[in-house]
Amino acid sequence: MEGVVAVAVHTEGLNGLPQECKQTEDLTNGRSKCTTILNGLNPGNGIKENGNINGIPYLRTVPISALKQNGLLQSLAAGGNQTKTEEVSSEVERAQEEWDALESIQPVLAEDLTPSPLISFNEALQHFQTTDLGDLLKNIQPTIRRSGFAAITHFLFGPPRLHKALVEERDLVFAIAQCSLDNGQSVHMRVLQTIYRKLTCTRADCPRYGPHWENVGFQGSDPATDLRGTGFLGLMHTLYFVMDPEILPLARDIYKLSQHPVQNFPFSVMSINMTRIALHALREEVLSKECNRRQQVVAVLNDFYVAMFLHLYQLWKSQQKTISDSGHVLKEVELLAKKNPKQILKRLEGYLKERRAGTGHRTSPDMLSHSNPSPGDSGSRAGSQGGKEGKEINFTGVCELPPEMEGEARLI
Repeated sequence: MEGVVAVAVHTEGLNGLPQECKQTEDLTNGRSKCTTILNGLNPGNGIKENGNINGIPYLRTVPISALKQNGLLQSLAAGGNQTKTEEVSSEVERAQEEWDALESIQPVLAEDLTPSPLISFNEALQHFQTTDLGDLLKNIQPTIRRSGFAAITHFLFGPPRLHKALVEERDLVFAIAQCSLDNGQSVHMRVLQTIYRKLTCTRADCPRYGPHWENVGFQGSDPATDLRGTGFLGLMHTLYFVMDPEILPLARDIYKLSQHPVQNFPFSVMSINMTRIALHALREEVLSKECNRRQQVVAVLNDFYVAMFLHLYQLWKSQQKTISDSGHVLKEVELLAKKNPKQILKRLEGYLKERRAGTGHRTSPDMLSHSNPSPGDSGSRAGSQGGKEGKEINFTGVCELPPEMEGEARLI
């Protein structure tokens, strides 16, 4: 059978331009030949010395600058795919339009967002006073259980019993110490945000979880994990520390020391340890005499917490303690606090008196820690948290701390 079969093969030519090779085979004689066609033209036919193909110029010398201007160089680099270049160009144009539009958008600063309102200690305390804590009441153990000779000795020579009128307020303290941090409670979240904002002097709220909590002395991204042993009372004491205008400067001094490059320590964890010691002192009834005298429990416990923190601050700063000394320092603070709570409370009164007189910032920690205020200066600070008002509310719950946490003077 006679005839010619033509097969077209396209290959990449010079500078990415396609060149076409036509292969024809004569079926009668078995011979084949290949003819290369450049841009649809046969270069073998009609090529003259001046570089023309059939009188049409097929190659000219063009400056590089001209190639850049008309986009031919980009087309060559893309393999001659003009359609792809056009698509990329349209995407670039759209991106440029979106970028230009961003210039007219005013960014919203975090400080401009409406933060949650700060919460006072009184408001947070009232929340717990009006919350049903009946389930926790079943597990209450507000005092140490003694038997035999220890019970007789404590009855004859131990501290006085707490007045009956103060029992419900004392039980409320232990109830708060068993409440965990609840993300669904707006009061809980406001307490957490207030502590962070007052310590860091920021106006905006921070995320519930994140490494920023380590900046205020928690051990991880969730403060709730550090509240074992003290429950929400650990946050309540810190809230009192930062929201009382008279002792806020002390709180910030301690916080500043906790950020020291050498003498640093986790502020919030140390605060929780102060709360733990205060709870043990209340359970062991070493604060009963002071509570009876002032007819308050919450206010006395708050001042006792601050007084211990002040003592720890003085020891830590004057003796240049580091985190490796934390266990020994906590043990020393706990022994002094339980042995002589009146003395440690007087030191706090002397410190605040000197600050009110404008000399507190010039008093060295050593001088203040060894000062002995006169009996006339021992008037108690009436707490602003409304302890007497608390007695008028029927508190309904309290429970016990985990027994394994008792007696441990260490960072939690």
